[in-house]
Order: sequence, then structure tokens, then C-alpha cells
Amino acid sequence: ARVWSIFNRAAKSQKIPMDFVKAEKGAKPMPLFVKPDQKLDVRDAMELMRDHYQGTEFDMTKDVGAGPYKLPYRWRPMGFQVDGQAYVHERAISTQQTGFSFVSQSRSWLPDPVGGVLWFGVDDTYTTVYVPISCGIKEPPKAFAIGTGNFNEFNWDSAFWTFNFVTNYTYTRWSDMIVDVQKVQREFEGRYAADQAEVDRTALELYRQNPGAARDYLTQVAAKETEQLMGRWKKLGEFLIWKYLDGNVRNERGEVTHPKAPEDWLRCIVKDHGDVIKVKKVEGLALDEE
Repeated sequence: ARVWSIFNRAAKSQKIPMDFVKAEKGAKPMPLFVKPDQKLDVRDAMELMRDHYQGTEFDMTKDVGAGPYKLPYRWRPMGFQVDGQAYVHERAISTQQTGFSFVSQSRSWLPDPVGGVLWFGVDDTYTTVYVPISCGIKEPPKAFAIGTGNFNEFNWDSAFWTFNFVTNYTYTRWSDMIVDVQKVQREFEGRYAADQAEVDRTALELYRQNPGAARDYLTQVAAKETEQLMGRWKKLGEFLIWKYLDGNVRNERGEVTHPKAPEDWLRCIVKDHGDVIKVKKVEGLALDEE
């Protein structure tokens, strides 16, 4: 299904059916590869990595399992049985247990240390920020380095833990918080893309004089960009806790508001539990409107 989703988004004109994915009898196998409808750049590839089957019948925000805030994730185990019938939640490309992901960029017209770039991100692809890391660096940025943090304790110096902190809180009120997360995500990725030509130009000039100097420069750029991102992402986590504290939502003026739950979710509650929580009028007592 994940392969189908990328094919479907990159080459919609081919109208590849879902029959094979859905195990329909007599379904034809999917093609081994597709030609995209248009040329894809690095940022297009990043967006293809951010996928919850949105806009398809597998859209993970559409069933009751998404909760009131349209969370497109299902916690493991994905498979379960009810009354002897087996079911399984579809696994999306964007998933909470991703350790790291990357988009590889290879440019043959530049020297190898400059032309090869891994746009590298940790944790969930939907909420990560892809940082351009040149293959010519002499050492990785501290936040991504082996030995910075471990799986046994939280560490603010580790990109893995810092991004998990923000993302796991975002899961609690997804449809609202993801807007705030993507605003910062796109700010950084947009700046990285805009700065790439200048970084390439400087690195190429240095490489022509001294390849080692070019590698030093690219190492410093990666370290600086990652350090700035880490500080900003921690601030983003602090902002989200402030804005959405205790189920409230602060507006653009910092005022606390109490948005109602979505109508479809309220109807689910009424259908499941309405007889118990129904407000009954008692003569002589005023109803509490809250």
C-alpha cells in the first residue's frame, strides 16, 4: 500500500487501481516502477515521504480510530481480532516508529564532497525537518552523532529525543498542533533550499584551492544549521505546551479559548454513551450551559 501511495501521488495520470493492494481477486500486480507526471525535485521527494494515504479510501484521518483530532496513526499491534474476524490497520509511510529517514541528492557536475547531499531527518517523516548534510563533512553534527543520547534516557542534546518530544505531544491534538509544527518545519526546509546555491558556490571555490578546506566549511555549515534547528525545535515544544495546556487553546493574542470538539466526534460520543450523559431537565433547576 505504501508503494501504491507514492506511485499514485507521483503519477496520478496513470490511475493505478488499488485492487492489488486490497487483495481483490483477479487483481493485476502493480507496475515495478512509474514515470512521474512531472520532474521531481528534492522537496517533492520529501513530501512524498510524508504520507498517511490522505485523499484515498485508506485515509487514516477518516475512521473513528483517528479520534476527535484526526490522528493518522494507529499504535502497535496493528492487527487485531473482534468476534473471530481478523483486522489490520494499514501501515502508512509516515509512522511514529521511524528512527531516521533521508532524501539522497547526487549532482555529478560538482566534486563528490560538494555534490552529494543527504537531506537527513529523525523520527516521524511527517514532523521531521530534513537537514542538508554534505557527504564531504569530516564529522556529523553533535545532535546526530553516535554517542549523543541513547534509548534508555531522554537527552535534549539528541535530535532523536528532541524531535520525539515535539512529535509525541503533537499526537495528542494532531489536527491543530500539526499546523504549528509544519509552519516551523517549512520555514527551515525553505531556508535550507534557498541557501543551498550559496553554500555550493562557497564550497566549490574552497575546493578548487584546497579540498580539505571545503570539507571543513561543509562540516561547519552542517553543525551550525543543526544547532540552530535544535534550539528552535525545543522552543517549538515549549510553545506547544503553552498554547495547548490542559486541553485549552490560546489564540493569536495569547487568550485562552475553549474550542468545541468536532461535530462528528460529538455524535460518536452520543451514539456510544448518550443515554448516560444526556442532560435531563429537572423542574425548578436551571441547566448549566457549560
